[in-house]
Amino acid sequence: MKRDRLGKGLGALLGEYLEPATAEDELRKVKVSAISPNPLQPRRTFTDAELDELAASISENGLLQPLVVRPTPGGTDRFELVAGERRFRAVSRLGWDDVSVVVRDASDETLLVLALVENLQREALNPLEEAEGYRTLGERFSLTQADIARAVGKDRSTVANFLRLLNLPPSVRKLVESGELTMGHARALLSVADPVRAAELARNAVKDGWSVREIERRCGNASSGKRGARKERPVDPVVRALEETLQEALSTRVRIRRGRGGKGVIEITFHGTDDFERVFELVAGQDVSEVAG
Repeated sequence: MKRDRLGKGLGALLGEYLEPATAEDELRKVKVSAISPNPLQPRRTFTDAELDELAASISENGLLQPLVVRPTPGGTDRFELVAGERRFRAVSRLGWDDVSVVVRDASDETLLVLALVENLQREALNPLEEAEGYRTLGERFSLTQADIARAVGKDRSTVANFLRLLNLPPSVRKLVESGELTMGHARALLSVADPVRAAELARNAVKDGWSVREIERRCGNASSGKRGARKERPVDPVVRALEETLQEALSTRVRIRRGRGGKGVIEITFHGTDDFERVFELVAGQDVSEVAG
């Protein structure tokens, strides 16, 4: 059974990813100025309000949990954060000269995985930051989507859906990063092949406050043909409900086309080889490799 890393807490993850603790891993004090942020930190936005609140808490109660650092590769008396980015930024704001740390050996892969999981646990990443983190894991460490999913304790289909967001036009990605568009809006926009049209729909969705269902409907119309083309016949509400259920289960666009005599076709959209394999696994209950040999 797949291990649920997100449910374990970061303390368990540190023991799982880092080398076993030794006598040299005891608590020690190091200069704050000798610590550099995690170079693979996926989170790019830290608000002043949250850091001020954490700094106030640390000032009142002290640092209840030490930072975890590693020796800077090739450096002398310098360290890089492994875990505790927010705490590090908070004590820096307080002007502390030194801070309690535990020094551990950690690979680059460990730095990225732990930073991802630490932020996922507190839901601190926006969808694009999470997607970028997964892409870095895949490209830098040659991990498959299944490997990434196991590393962060998520389903492969979830990882695949986040990675698909990186195919959005830059202007749409900015709206997702700022929180003006949700993950649901973004996934609907992926079905629009024309980037100019997708960007236009995204701007209108923000301006007019469209729901996810509304943008799905408009994206479906944009993908079915040129603007100004004859509208399709209204979809039977029951068929529409079935389509939405399938779309939710498969995390992609689904169309049911019914003909005479009860016959028809179910169309399932996929976006590239990885997405095809994801959808196939959901429908067939087995990997493509098991069938294709």
